Amino acid sequence: MVVCGRDFDSQMISRIQAEVDGEPGLSRRQLSRQKCEWMDWRAPNGRLQEMSCRKALRKLHRRKILNLSERKRICAVAGSDSVRLEIEIPEVSGRLEELGEITVSPVISRHSRDSKVARTLLQRYHYLGAGKLRGAQMRYVVRSSRWGELGVLTFSSGAWALKQRDKHIGWSEDARRANLQYVISNDRFLILPTVHVKNLASHVLAMTLKRLPDDWEQRYAMRPVLVETFVDPNRFEGTCYRAANWVGVGKTAGRRDGVAKDILLYALTPDWRETLGAEPPRPGLGQTVRLESPPSWAHEEFGRIRFYDERLKERLYRIAQDFYGCTEGSIPQACGGDKARTMGAYRFFQNPKVTMDVLLAPHAEAAMDRIRQHAIVLAPQDTTTLNYSTHPMTQGLGPVGTKRDQSIGLLLHDTMAFTEEGTPLGVLDAQCWARDPKDKGKRERRKNLPIEQKESQKWLRSFRKVAEVQKASPNTKLICIGDRESDVFELFLEATRDPNGPGLLVRMNRATRRKVAGILLWDSMSARPVDGTRWLHIPHSGNRKSRDTILDVRFAEVELKPPKRLKACGAIHAWAVYVREQDQYVIDGDPIEWMLLTTVEVTTLEHAQQRVQWYVRRWGIEVYHRTLKSGCRILDRQLGEASHLQACLGVDMVVAWRVFHLTMLAREMPNAPCTVYFTDDEWKALCCYITKKPIPHQEPPSLAAAVDMVGAMGGYLRRKNDPPPGTQALWRGLQRLDTATEMYVICMSMLAASGVPPPLHQSGP
Repeated sequence: MVVCGRDFDSQMISRIQAEVDGEPGLSRRQLSRQKCEWMDWRAPNGRLQEMSCRKALRKLHRRKILNLSERKRICAVAGSDSVRLEIEIPEVSGRLEELGEITVSPVISRHSRDSKVARTLLQRYHYLGAGKLRGAQMRYVVRSSRWGELGVLTFSSGAWALKQRDKHIGWSEDARRANLQYVISNDRFLILPTVHVKNLASHVLAMTLKRLPDDWEQRYAMRPVLVETFVDPNRFEGTCYRAANWVGVGKTAGRRDGVAKDILLYALTPDWRETLGAEPPRPGLGQTVRLESPPSWAHEEFGRIRFYDERLKERLYRIAQDFYGCTEGSIPQACGGDKARTMGAYRFFQNPKVTMDVLLAPHAEAAMDRIRQHAIVLAPQDTTTLNYSTHPMTQGLGPVGTKRDQSIGLLLHDTMAFTEEGTPLGVLDAQCWARDPKDKGKRERRKNLPIEQKESQKWLRSFRKVAEVQKASPNTKLICIGDRESDVFELFLEATRDPNGPGLLVRMNRATRRKVAGILLWDSMSARPVDGTRWLHIPHSGNRKSRDTILDVRFAEVELKPPKRLKACGAIHAWAVYVREQDQYVIDGDPIEWMLLTTVEVTTLEHAQQRVQWYVRRWGIEVYHRTLKSGCRILDRQLGEASHLQACLGVDMVVAWRVFHLTMLAREMPNAPCTVYFTDDEWKALCCYITKKPIPHQEPPSLAAAVDMVGAMGGYLRRKNDPPPGTQALWRGLQRLDTATEMYVICMSMLAASGVPPPLHQSGP
């Protein structure tokens, strides 16, 4: 858990609580000092950041994560009323030159005379009083060699968040949290009301800002780059600030006192925007810590999301669970018809902080944990079309069909990790975009464009994402798989740059007419003698029935020469595996015929057969797309903008993965207890629903048995020779299970409240 920019894990929280319990008289100041020393939590000048730590402890206490003792004030701080200092106030009017030498002196100590002078003048003559400066701060006293004290300026840390300021700076939330220390605020600016000298205020501002960066750096070892201030438009126009080249960028929200104040900024360095916009280093893929004992699957998949607002996290968990409980329903249906939850979901997807990439990042981290448990993981990538022609009012969609049908929508290109047995482990990467309707004729000139300007760039980006996963999983070999559209030479170049990177397996596009030793590769491989055979089961598709067939297998080592547009690149070393369906198994004169190109070594028939099996597993991503479209009904989502659809898609993709994961997990681990997937309330409600008895089983059924029961709730007939239930039956059954579980929990709660003992368990499944 990240609080005030620091990670508080369970061990640290337990250590703090043990310290508090062991020493009840320990003050929060003493506790914060110990905590800072434990974590080496220091400011750039080396001082312990006690106040930041104290604030973090207070937040943890309010969230009931820590149980701290009551606050004890161990020292009395004199208030402004205790200041008694007689200062002679000059009556001055005239020109700036008549004041003599003007100096701006920093207040060195709060016990010095200058400190008392500054507080006295502010308390008496500033309309807001002296106030309290918190955190980092600087105060200056303005003097004239002829007239004495003329005014006071105070500076402190910048405001935490300002919509118009942050928009002007253009930084992300991560950058703001990391670089806010470079922004300081001019809290008070006082020129005594008895001093009437033209241009004095802007002159003093210029003098102060000239020395401010050096003074601030000397005190805090941090050089600021931007100064902000706020002007009450009901009292002032900010003329002196504007005369000193401050820039107005908008107004505050006025939440503190009901007055929206003008925001003025002054840049202290030319490169201030680059300094403030610099992104902090993030933990690499697979380096974040998973939640310990997550309370739900939503916490497991989304718990590592980079939302600093806990309310956004809780909203995400609720939306994910609602979508999973009603996969085929609209957003209002998934939210149970609850108006507050429905409006909260719509506002969530409209939040600019919520994007598809942000939502899928923690799921990819969770997938990393599953990937590391396998020696070989397959990562097929594919593109699918999302047709939203029935929602023409949605802004930001683009053409996805032919010129004749005029379809509009989005394109989705994703990469999913699978085990060799076909169990999906999670979505590793997803790219979603809308084509520009004005960009016509791109297809005709595609050969003259670099790959960075083509949609083919999607294959390279996904491969690089898989390469990041490979680097974070040294004990797992990842294989990136693509269909004929991915047969681009640049992808093979990318795959051969790092010998320790993921392998690549691509089905060759016959239209590329790739040659080896002057002969078309297809002709060369088909002329080779058969090295062996491979049995293959072809699932049904549309009107085509499922069937078993035999493939002839040929393999050879080849060199892939670059196309003319890449003459400077050398040939690439690869292996080709050519398979063709035997004639006696061909139906309708259309044999299965694949040419597979891979960077993974193929020296034996077993290698070749394994590469064919790897490519067969690519079908899993097509099943996933069908689950996404038909099971989660993403094409029925009605949101006002394409960006909101993409954010919603981020949740739907994880929900669809979970349904698909359950389908395949039951086939891979049929004898595992169903508690690896279902909660206690879910499997008990499932047993009660299927048996039509109010008494659940004493022991949880196996995962395969539980999946059969869920499938039966979704229309699966459970006949003796039927294959295991598919995703369609499961996503329908899961909707009914969600309702049954909710009712089961209500009934058990009513029994507990009435004092009735829980029912006895059945003897078996």
